[in-house]
Amino acid sequence: MREDVAAFLEARKARPMPALTRETLAAIHAMGPAAAAAMGSSDLPVGEMAVQRELTMPGPGGEMRLKLFDTRAQRGPGPVFVFYHGGGYVLGSIESHAGLAAEIARQLDLPVISVEYRLAPENPWPAAVDDGVAAARWIADNGAALGLGITGLVLGGDSAGGNLTLTTAAALRDDPASVPVVMQVPIYPATDFAQSYPSQALFAEGYGLDAASTELMTRHYAADPQDPRASPLLDDLAGLPPTVLVTASLDPLRDQGRAYAAKLVAAGVPTAFYEARGLIHGFSSYRKAIPSAQDDTIAYLRLARTMLDMPEGQ
Repeated sequence: MREDVAAFLEARKARPMPALTRETLAAIHAMGPAAAAAMGSSDLPVGEMAVQRELTMPGPGGEMRLKLFDTRAQRGPGPVFVFYHGGGYVLGSIESHAGLAAEIARQLDLPVISVEYRLAPENPWPAAVDDGVAAARWIADNGAALGLGITGLVLGGDSAGGNLTLTTAAALRDDPASVPVVMQVPIYPATDFAQSYPSQALFAEGYGLDAASTELMTRHYAADPQDPRASPLLDDLAGLPPTVLVTASLDPLRDQGRAYAAKLVAAGVPTAFYEARGLIHGFSSYRKAIPSAQDDTIAYLRLARTMLDMPEGQ
């Protein structure tokens, strides 16, 4: 464990989050996205952006919010990054992960559109999955209206958002959108609700993502663990887009991320795997409190940029 990680975890002991009961979550959700962003998320600054634009789209459950982040006021044709925030399917918002979305825009030099999908327990599985797929399709169809010449989609997100990245990529493989998915970047994703892994026991307590909170989030999400739309590791992975998959060495989800990366390689999918040594789940959102995590975030995004720039077929 890195020194700044240990200091971060020690500081969190002094201000523990309340148990994520249904009642607690209802109260948090009633605050609205901006107020709720403070619950367990980062306070990373967005930094300099040429564009921060609020968007709306029709979604499966009603109007959905999106937000465009871009370091350039004008762009030629190219890919757009569709970002799904983390939060265990019960927390998180565009606001809570704005700092990470903006960093992705900076490091990849791509427009990033962050998606506000429905949260459990009010909207259990597969609401978030349906919203994730609908958002990607809508963005693909509306490049001209957004002022973007969209030639492809890069799907990415952290934790629960990493899971939505994988399920959306599979859905668009099987029923393509109007532009192709050219890459997926799942960041410490949940990939398998169907079985337990050694890292879940190794890091069950004291590493930031405790087993008790995970159990409550899983119960609220109420997914079918045997359905690939919840457990994408159970799917056939052939034909998925080139992938940069990120894990943290002290993360309960580490082993299921490793398993997914290995299955991608076995399926012949171009894959880059990055494991951040000595870091915990959520490190890219904790870069203000864990400064060393900035280097790892830049490193895996550079991998993504390199893979994106490779000629097709290499």
